[in-house]
Amino acid sequence: MRYILWFKNIRARDVALVGGKNANLGEMYSKLISKGVNVPNGFAISSEAYWHFLRANQIDKKLKEILSGLNARNLDDLNAAGMKARRLILDAKFPPDLEKNITDDYHRLELQYGENCDVAVRSSATAEDLAGASFAGAQETYLNVRGCDELLRAAKKCIASMFNDRAIAYREEKGFAKRKVALSVGVQKMVRSDLASSGVMFTLDTETGFANVVLINAIFGLGELIVKGRVTPDEIFVFKPTLKKGYKAIITKNLGRKKRKLVYSNRGGTKEVNVSGKKQLSFALSDEEILKLARWACLIEEHYKTFQDIEWAKDGKTGELFIVQARPETVHEGKKANFYEEYVIDAKTEPLLEGIAIGNKIGQGRARIIMNFSKANSFQKGDVLITRMTDPDWVPIMRLASAIVTLP
Repeated sequence: MRYILWFKNIRARDVALVGGKNANLGEMYSKLISKGVNVPNGFAISSEAYWHFLRANQIDKKLKEILSGLNARNLDDLNAAGMKARRLILDAKFPPDLEKNITDDYHRLELQYGENCDVAVRSSATAEDLAGASFAGAQETYLNVRGCDELLRAAKKCIASMFNDRAIAYREEKGFAKRKVALSVGVQKMVRSDLASSGVMFTLDTETGFANVVLINAIFGLGELIVKGRVTPDEIFVFKPTLKKGYKAIITKNLGRKKRKLVYSNRGGTKEVNVSGKKQLSFALSDEEILKLARWACLIEEHYKTFQDIEWAKDGKTGELFIVQARPETVHEGKKANFYEEYVIDAKTEPLLEGIAIGNKIGQGRARIIMNFSKANSFQKGDVLITRMTDPDWVPIMRLASAIVTLP
């Protein structure tokens, strides 16, 4: 049994063993570092380790029984089943041989990065990041994890997150519910972006599908606040054809509203803090850094031969840029043609409020103000969701909404 695989020994074809996220990390680490792309080192706790953990604790059949016949569209039933499944896992213990494998390899990572080195612990599902299916955000990620005890706790929480409400609902929606989807856990050296900046980039314009640009989103601190919608990132477009000819190919730079950032907590984990007023008026990346990231994005896209959704981070201690994740972009990939449509409201009434759009369409329905996800069971298909912010936990009701409005 292969319970641990280091990134240098992982290839893109190893999805069944380490999940899509870890397979892509291993592929980049082994193939693209030689081309100048920085990827932090680490290892994957494999899907074989996942099944060993479940069977050693005799909970694999119990989990199957809990999910059997579940209707994930019934939010109360979904919540009850998810809680029961997660409790089974969190109460279980790692088998001694697996625990030793994990701690021994963490000590190997310490030899490279120092004692009690900080790591990111990420979930990587074995059906994840395939064309047409992206589990991004469905399971959990834990940052600033230090030491063997914290690592084991975080790894177990990642396994439990396989049974988060949103993960169960997504598997059912995509037809994976009856498949044997397993979980791998990635352990990767943290990049100290809490002291600098981080973000995501796409090798196309995600709104129009235009393929000749790299779109970069950037914020201060750790990148999770983009996923949670807590800040509006800087938005930068770089034109690929002239970039590849060596020109300074930045087309536009739009300054975001970066009032908050996520940083390390002295007690472990992370915390949110305010960004100073002066710093809010500056971009999170220099032009030189923008062009470097865009060149890396093009290299990654060329390697995989498909549009890419990429996470990057800048280390505030060394000033270095790193790629920490890459996955296929699943919205526009595979479309034979892209059509850009504009929608116009006939009514001439004044708008009640305005904001930044994440898409280009018109939605209508009964407005439902829901500030706490625990109240979500009252939400009906076709309603308009109004809330402070959304994160992946909200996916089960977001897919029912005709429109979503998040308030500042």
